[in-house]
Amino acid sequence: MNNEGHNKGLDRRSFIKIGGMSTLALTLASTGLPGDLLTNKVHAENREEAKLQFNKNGKFKIVQFNDTQDDERIDRRTIELMEKVLDSEKPDFVVLNGDNIAGGCDTELEMKQAMNNVVQPMEKRGIKWAVTFGNHDEDSTPKSGLDENDMLSFYMKYKYNLNAPGEKDLTGTGNMNLLIKKSKGNQAAFNLWLLDSGRYAPQQIAGQDFKGYPTWDWLRFNQVNWYYEKSKKIEKQFGYKVPSLVFIHIPLWEHRFMWYGSVDSRTQENHELAAVKHNIVGERNEDECPGPVNGGMFSAMLDRGDVKGVFCGHDHINTYCGNYYGILLGYAGNTGFGTYGLPGADRNRLRGARVFNLDENKEGVLAETHMVFAKDYGIDLTANDQSIDPLPLTK
Repeated sequence: MNNEGHNKGLDRRSFIKIGGMSTLALTLASTGLPGDLLTNKVHAENREEAKLQFNKNGKFKIVQFNDTQDDERIDRRTIELMEKVLDSEKPDFVVLNGDNIAGGCDTELEMKQAMNNVVQPMEKRGIKWAVTFGNHDEDSTPKSGLDENDMLSFYMKYKYNLNAPGEKDLTGTGNMNLLIKKSKGNQAAFNLWLLDSGRYAPQQIAGQDFKGYPTWDWLRFNQVNWYYEKSKKIEKQFGYKVPSLVFIHIPLWEHRFMWYGSVDSRTQENHELAAVKHNIVGERNEDECPGPVNGGMFSAMLDRGDVKGVFCGHDHINTYCGNYYGILLGYAGNTGFGTYGLPGADRNRLRGARVFNLDENKEGVLAETHMVFAKDYGIDLTANDQSIDPLPLTK
């Protein structure tokens, strides 16, 4: 999450916009878009018919795409990467874990096209999916007028989307959980927590600003408390703790603590000791960017004992994962080719996705997780722009 994330593609946008509206008009005409699509009248099936369940072998696979983060003219390689991951891994469920779109959309239509781009790979394959929100999803809101609630409503009208309006009276948009049933019967084998970690810290609290502190948001107490109480209700409902994963966009402070095995010291020696202690694998190429307040989510999860891992995005060029006192803390890297990556020619080396293999016959159910990368699929990693016309909006 570096500053380029706030100023993505200004040159790119300027040259596209010079002749972009005529191109957009031709694209719409050529696809013959019906009027109802332009007013967001896409319809979903009854979500009761779309519940998640382990297969007959007791297996279930999840793919996490993070920071697709582009406008309506998405880089073609983002779509290519998503499609190749889906075709190779054949997941049962996909989470688009925040910063799904970015600034640069000038109208409501363009914003819907940007969202449509990143959901089509799943929709075309009939794969169930859901979103969380990140700090950039509303970057185009001042121009388009669509906020996160509008975006959530738009996503929910797709056939294979499993989002719900979200728990009432909680900070953020779309906070929810999804139970995954056992291969036989109606008992829960696993649970997914989808939480909105927010955008940016408030200007001030109690008359004090946050100058000098991280500028991002954090999970608020009402969200942490909701998880805690809901977790207890689920245990009471089924008679046992249901193992689970948490998906949030912005990392916890504990991600950084784990990498260094320390709160105060941040040396290579610290990390080398921590890597052994916490079984850390993967890369860390930028500082973690949590909010200025530790919301206490990790403490709540330790107390409940049901969460097996917390996975985020936000910091595009971090891909690491480790075991921090019994809970996996990790990144999914960055899927979107249209946003910042590594420096220079290595810009796109870490574009990828995270895969989770669940097995109801194994203790804790989460069997393993690993990263897959664009380079594994022979995708062009050239550090350039390969934006395309918007994908057609479809029912």
